[in-house]
Amino acid sequence: MRVLVVGSGGREHALASKLAKSPSLSALFCAPGNGGTAAVAENLAVDPENVVAVVELAKAHAIELVVVGPEAPLVAGLCDALAAAGILAFGPGKAGARLEGSKAYSKEFMRRHGVPTAAAEIFRDADAAIACARAAGRPLVVKADGLAAGKGVIVASSVEERLVGEEVSYHVVIDGERFVALAAAQDHKRLLDGDRGPNTGGMGAYSPPPVVSGDVERKILERVVRPTLAGLRADGIAYRGALFIGLMIAEGEPSVIEYNARFGDPETEVMLARYRGDLLPLLLGAARGDLRGVNVAWSPPKATRAPTRRAARSVACKKQCASRVSMCCMPARGAKATSS
Repeated sequence: MRVLVVGSGGREHALASKLAKSPSLSALFCAPGNGGTAAVAENLAVDPENVVAVVELAKAHAIELVVVGPEAPLVAGLCDALAAAGILAFGPGKAGARLEGSKAYSKEFMRRHGVPTAAAEIFRDADAAIACARAAGRPLVVKADGLAAGKGVIVASSVEERLVGEEVSYHVVIDGERFVALAAAQDHKRLLDGDRGPNTGGMGAYSPPPVVSGDVERKILERVVRPTLAGLRADGIAYRGALFIGLMIAEGEPSVIEYNARFGDPETEVMLARYRGDLLPLLLGAARGDLRGVNVAWSPPKATRAPTRRAARSVACKKQCASRVSMCCMPARGAKATSS
């Protein structure tokens, strides 16, 4: 199979490196890729947010499956355009990607479908938002409505109750009807030591986080994952791809912070370091709408790695320095496709 991975980060390198080992693979491309992906695939120069250009590139190289890494092309409707061209894509269409593309929409989705989350108010007027925050008399979180790449927010759009606990990244792969749960992970978001500074896209990650016990994972699946999939179906959204759910675990109870319509970065690097077996059937099964018979398993503790990131950049420029440490420290276990 001829596969194209869209994106240029550490997540895409991790995906490409794993896909390159598949016996079913005949050719692997990355667009635009990076220095790491060049070692396992052919890099193709293209702007991943240029939907028309990516579709034409896929046609020109007879691509059979496109794996979309970053959120912006998903929100722009890349997977819809690929589907219209008859090309399989791993990633949700524009309707599904709205779960990440709009904080207001995702909060309303959670309320509508009974998914546990913090109380929130949505504003389009800054003065009204400030008045709400002042009247609350307790710590709040302020979020912008659009894509923020996991980083600090300046423009207020919604005001949300602050949840206190441990943050967890939980991923599932969905085929529209069924899902396969992946290993939980935890990333460190604050820019500075001592849990200080603004949020970033992730300064490092490890898997599994000790806070996700068997009981906590059962609650995540029953209270969050299944109602979310049921809600997508009820809203007529055929979601095929990865859903990365940002959770806060407080006293053993999960609550959703946000939805992300793709694999997390740096979480993907640590998850795939532990992923045992062929990744292609999982991604292809989701893209085709049939995960039946797809099983996943995780390697026992054996690896620690620290891939370097791009050079340090100042906070004033909203840039970051990150050395990402991947820790693999969980006994092997298996999972299979589950109907919600």
